[in-house]
Amino acid sequence: MKHNAAVRKRDRLAASLPDARDVLRGSLLERNIRHRTGCPKCDRGEGHLVWVLAVGYPGGRSRQISLRKDQVAHVKRCLANYQKLKAAIEQICEMNQLLLRAQPEEKEGKRAK
Repeated sequence: MKHNAAVRKRDRLAASLPDARDVLRGSLLERNIRHRTGCPKCDRGEGHLVWVLAVGYPGGRSRQISLRKDQVAHVKRCLANYQKLKAAIEQICEMNQLLLRAQPEEKEGKRAK
C-alpha cells in the first residue's frame, strides 16, 4: 500500500470512531434471582429477572453494576461501541506501522533516482 493511500485509510478509520462518551467495557449479564421466603413469585419458581454489567479488572477483581430495564438498551449500544472502537484502533495501529515502513511518495515535478 502506498503512503498516501495508507494515510487516507487511517484518516477514514479515525473519522468513523464512535463517540468516546458512549463506550463501555464489560459484559451484560441476565440473571434470575430468587428470594428465600415470602415471595409468591419465587415460591412458584419464577424468580425475578435482573440485568448486570460485569467489568473485570487486573488482579482478578470485578465490579458488577445492577441495571434498570430502561438502561439495558443503552448499555448494549455502548458495549457494541467499545468493540467497534477496539477494532478500529487495532486497524489504525496497523496503518501507523505500515506508514513507518512506507516511503513517502515523490512530490510532483521531482524524479525518483
